[in-house]
Amino acid sequence: MKKNSAITSIAISLFALFVSLSINAASGAPCGNYLSKDGLVKGECDEAYVDAKDKASLQRGAQIYMNYCLGCHSLKYARYKKVSEDLEIPLDMFQENLIFGDQKMGDLIQVGMDPKEAKEWFGNTPPDLTLEAGLRGPDWIYTYLKSFYIDDSRPLGVNNKVYENVGMPHVLLDMQGTPRSVCKQIPVIADNGGIKQDPLTGQQLTQEKCGFLEVDDGTGELSPKEFDQAMLDLTNFLAYMTDPMKVERESIGTYVLLYLFIFTMLSYLLYREFKKDLH
Repeated sequence: MKKNSAITSIAISLFALFVSLSINAASGAPCGNYLSKDGLVKGECDEAYVDAKDKASLQRGAQIYMNYCLGCHSLKYARYKKVSEDLEIPLDMFQENLIFGDQKMGDLIQVGMDPKEAKEWFGNTPPDLTLEAGLRGPDWIYTYLKSFYIDDSRPLGVNNKVYENVGMPHVLLDMQGTPRSVCKQIPVIADNGGIKQDPLTGQQLTQEKCGFLEVDDGTGELSPKEFDQAMLDLTNFLAYMTDPMKVERESIGTYVLLYLFIFTMLSYLLYREFKKDLH
């Protein structure tokens, strides 16, 4: 009985240790007025399948960030050289293609925009994005990037379903095309989860629902699928920026857990030997 109790205690201890060492990403913020494609779920973010080991995705995300985002949003806790090395981009290639102005490889990734002028132009100073994925979660960022739409009532001509009345221009408009908030006819769902039908004709009942996002055909440089992939790459890069040591940390954590498991087993066997001498 005591032996079983000891084994159980060891298993519980190892499980608790594993949970305590696991560092999960932020659960994520709700996605405001974002509407799912089927029109049934509001405020739920699309899932971003980020992968810190996907170097190609991280490289594409870095390219998009440096070309479209860095004009306003800094990454002031990171250095160009570290990003170049982590993403396996040759230093000379990174310097030539992804660094603008007179900044050096050893510099922090800062913007040249004056904070006071930025606040005057946009209403608020654009935030630093180094830790944004940890604050809001990758799903939120991914959905936010895809959720701009034309809104002539706004000062910058666009709005966002995830962050309503955001003071940010749609800098990726050329890539995506012209996005609009439209209305659609969607099926009426019964209490049992099925689709309601007209009792006389048997036809499915529909109702108009507004808030869907739709891009005008032929207005973007990328197809909708390609744009979604580009935003996933950009999200993956921002998730890496929040936790640049993730791959190394998880690798070390695996060895630490293995060591602790072996050490615990050996300790238990030693404990049994001591018990024999006592009896």
